[in-house]
Amino acid sequence: MTFKSNFPQFVRKDEPTGGAAAVNLGDMPEWNLTDLYDGPDSPVLSRDLADLDSRIAVFESHRGKVVNLGGAEFGSAIAAYEAIDELLGKVASYAQLYQSVDVSDPARGRFYQDTLERLTDLSGRLLFFTLEINRLDDSILADKMKHESAARYAPWVRDLRVLRDHELSDDLEKLFLDKSTSGRTAWTRLFDETLADMRCQVGNENLTLTEAFNRLSDPKEDRRKAAAKAIGASLSEKKSLFTLITNVLAKDKAVEDQWRKYPRPVSSRNLANLVEDEVVEALVTAVKDSYASTSHRYYALKAKWYGKEKLDHWDRNAPLPNVEHRDIPWAEARETVQGAYADFSGKLAEITDMFFTKNWIDAPARPGKASGAFSHSVVPSAHPYILLNYLGTPNDVMTLAHELGHGVHQVLAGGQGHLICGTPLTLAETASVFGEMLTFKAMLRKETRPAERRALLAGKVEDMLNTGVRQISLHEFERQVHDERQNGELSEERLCEIWLQVSKEAQGPAFRYDEEYRVYWTYISHFVQVPFYVYAYAFGDCLVNSLYDVYESGAVPDFQSKYLDMLSSGGRLRHKELLAPFGLDASDPGFWRRGMKTLEGFIDELEKMEN
Repeated sequence: MTFKSNFPQFVRKDEPTGGAAAVNLGDMPEWNLTDLYDGPDSPVLSRDLADLDSRIAVFESHRGKVVNLGGAEFGSAIAAYEAIDELLGKVASYAQLYQSVDVSDPARGRFYQDTLERLTDLSGRLLFFTLEINRLDDSILADKMKHESAARYAPWVRDLRVLRDHELSDDLEKLFLDKSTSGRTAWTRLFDETLADMRCQVGNENLTLTEAFNRLSDPKEDRRKAAAKAIGASLSEKKSLFTLITNVLAKDKAVEDQWRKYPRPVSSRNLANLVEDEVVEALVTAVKDSYASTSHRYYALKAKWYGKEKLDHWDRNAPLPNVEHRDIPWAEARETVQGAYADFSGKLAEITDMFFTKNWIDAPARPGKASGAFSHSVVPSAHPYILLNYLGTPNDVMTLAHELGHGVHQVLAGGQGHLICGTPLTLAETASVFGEMLTFKAMLRKETRPAERRALLAGKVEDMLNTGVRQISLHEFERQVHDERQNGELSEERLCEIWLQVSKEAQGPAFRYDEEYRVYWTYISHFVQVPFYVYAYAFGDCLVNSLYDVYESGAVPDFQSKYLDMLSSGGRLRHKELLAPFGLDASDPGFWRRGMKTLEGFIDELEKMEN
C-alpha cells in the first residue's frame, strides 16, 4: 500500500486483554473520531475521496517524465505527492479506527473493506512516481536533490532507494497492490474477525477470547486453569482454519519474496526496518544466549514461590502468591503514568495530557472491540489515537504507559512532515518501552513494603521477559515456519511441534505444558498482520535498557533534551546517528548483552530478597 497509515499500528506485544470489566474502574475516555470525520456517511469524507481522485488525475501528468524534472519541479512534485498521500492516510486511518471499535459488526467491516479497496485503486495510480525515482541514476538524482525544495526530502528519498533492488515493473507492482485487498488483507480480516467472534466456555460463563486471556493473570489458580483449558478448547476448534491462514500467507509472502529477490523471509522486514541483517542476528543471539540467566532462572524462582516443582503454562503471567491484589481505578492509572512522564520531562507531560483531555484514547473494554492495545499514528495533520482494553491490572497501567510513549513519539515526530515522520518498527518501540521504564521506576521508588516491592519488581521482570525473551522465541517460530513452508504446507501437528519447541527453549525446564497449550500459536496476531514484527519489541527493550542505564548514570549531560531531539527527528536519522549522542552503538554485539544485563540485575535483586 502506498499511503503510510496502512503501515501497521504499534501493537502492545502479544498478550490480549479486553472484555467487560467486572468492577467499577471509574469514568474512562472514549474516542472522539469526529476530529477525522463525523461518520462513514460524512459529506467531508465523500468530498475528500472526490478530491483525491481529481488531485491524483493531475499528478499523473508526471508519469514517465520524472527523469526530466528540474530540481525545483522535482521538489514540488514530491510535495504534491506528500499532500495526496497524507490525505489517503487520513481516510485509511479513519476506516481502521472506526472498524476497531467493533470488529464483529458486519456494517463496519464492509465500510472498512470498501474504503480500503477504493484507496488501493487510488494509491495504485501513484505507484509510478516512487518507481521512477528509484530508476534514476545516482548522478541525475543527486543533481535534482541540490535544489532546496527537494533537499528537504532527502531522508525520504534515501530510505526509498533502499528498496530499489527489489522493485518490479510498474505493471507488476500495481498487480501486487491490486491483489492485496483480495489476498493478504482479506485473509488478515478473516483472522481478526474470527478472533473477535470466538467465545470460551469457562464454567457457567461464556467469555470472549480476550476476557478469557485476562483470566490468566488472576490470583486464583483454579480460575487461571479453567480459562487456559477453555482457551485451548476454543482455539482447537478453529485450528484447521488458522493452519490454512498461516500456510496461505506464508506462501503468499514466499511468492512475493521470490519475485523481489529477497534472500531470506526476514530480509524484507529488516530492510523496511532500516536495520542490517547482522544487527538483528546479534540481537537474536544475545537474547537466546541469555535464556539460562534470565527466563530459566526467573521461572525457577517463581516455581519456588508457588511451592511447585514445575509451573503450569497458566502460571506464566500469574501474580505472585500471598500478595494483596486490587483493581487500579482509571484515575489512579492516569495519575501514575502522567506523574512518571512529568518527573522526566515537562514537555512530555504536556503532550500526554492532550490524550486524556481531548479524547484521543478509547480505554473501556467492550465486547467486539479490537483486542489488546495499540497507538495509531494517523497523519501529522491530525493526531494519534490510542486503543486500550483497560481492566485495572498493573499490566494495564504499563500498557497505558507503553502506548502513551508511542503517542508522544508520534506527536513530536509529526513536525518532520508526513513522508519523514515515520520511524522503522525497531526505533518506534523506543519511546514506548522507555515510558514503561519511567513508570516502573516511579512506582518502585514509592513502594517501601517488602512483599509489594518484590511483586512490583517481579511484574517488571515478567514484562521484560514477555518483551524480550518471548518475542525472540516468537521470531524463531516464524523463522522456522517460513523456512519449512518453502518445502510445502505445514500440518497442524508440525506447527504445534514448532510452537512447543521454541516455548520450551525460551521458558526453560520450570514449565510443564498440557495438551491445550500446543495450539496457542494460533492467536498471535503479529504472525498474520505483520510478519517478523516481533523482534522489534526485543530490539526496543534492549535498546531502552542501555539508554536508561545511560540516563541513570548521569553520564550524558542534558539527557532529556537529547532524548526529545531523538524522538522529534522521526525518520530523518538512522539508528547509529540517533544513538551516537548517548555513546551507544547497536551494531556492537556488546550493546545487546548490555541490554540483557539490566534484566539479569532485576532477577539478581529478586534472588537476594529470598536470602
